[in-house]
Amino acid sequence: MSDGVLVVGESLVDIVRRDDGSTETFPGGSAANVAVALARLGRGTGGFVTSFADDDHGRLIADHLAASGVRLVTDPHVVPRTSSALATLQPDGSARYTFDIDWRIGPVEVDVPPLAVHACSLGAVLTPGCEDVRALLARLRPTSTTSYDINMRPSVTGVGPAIAATVEATVALSDLVKASDEDLEALYPGDSEAAAAQRLLGQGPAAVVVTRGADGAVWYADGLAVAAPGVAVGVADTIGAGDTFGAAMLDELATRGFLGGGVDALRSMTRDDVAGVLDFAVRAAAVTVSRPGADPPYRAELSSQ
Repeated sequence: MSDGVLVVGESLVDIVRRDDGSTETFPGGSAANVAVALARLGRGTGGFVTSFADDDHGRLIADHLAASGVRLVTDPHVVPRTSSALATLQPDGSARYTFDIDWRIGPVEVDVPPLAVHACSLGAVLTPGCEDVRALLARLRPTSTTSYDINMRPSVTGVGPAIAATVEATVALSDLVKASDEDLEALYPGDSEAAAAQRLLGQGPAAVVVTRGADGAVWYADGLAVAAPGVAVGVADTIGAGDTFGAAMLDELATRGFLGGGVDALRSMTRDDVAGVLDFAVRAAAVTVSRPGADPPYRAELSSQ
């Protein structure tokens, strides 16, 4: 087994429209952001399964991944165009997205099982690629911890029972699930955060981690709820913050020896273990929030805090 995390999901370009009408293009995509964050933390040896075209935007993504040391596991050129997200920044630095997505992946051969495999966002719910993502999670779950960041995009998928069922199909294959408070509201309207987390726990994962933006995060497990406060920071924008949180959480779980053992290893964590993992993830996300675009920190930046 390798000591890395295999990430599977979408790569795209974020076209950021600022309130003064100017635009700037950044390489991104939820899964690509996670892969970059893991590589910068030194946990990227598991590789990345994604897709983008051989066009200008695709080359921007390829250069970005290579610069951070992300290793592509498959040939990404299985789509006719590179996907994009138009991100319109709000006064508080948050972003509203409009997507143009084409998602699929090529065959995945894994010679050495990774410590964990992570799926997220659109890659886990959009056809035709999502069926292959779930098949990969099912194939690797006996040997690798499976992780899923719901990261809903209602403007693409809509809301309601159909998308909830699709999300739950991936949750059922996952040992660890991450969601934002906004994800839970879109998934289960009217439910409290705790009630929504319990619904997801009922699908089989050992833990559900809910991020609350500037207010930190909460780890829910059977008989356990641990909250971590946010970190005060000047906000450039929030693009990639949740992805950085998820990557840093997986990295710290690996450092503490809780990946690779499925639900049993995660269920063995103490309150102090959980608090340490959440603290590291919150601090990493705060760095990303403090600078434009999805620009996750390197390990040295967190070690110096």
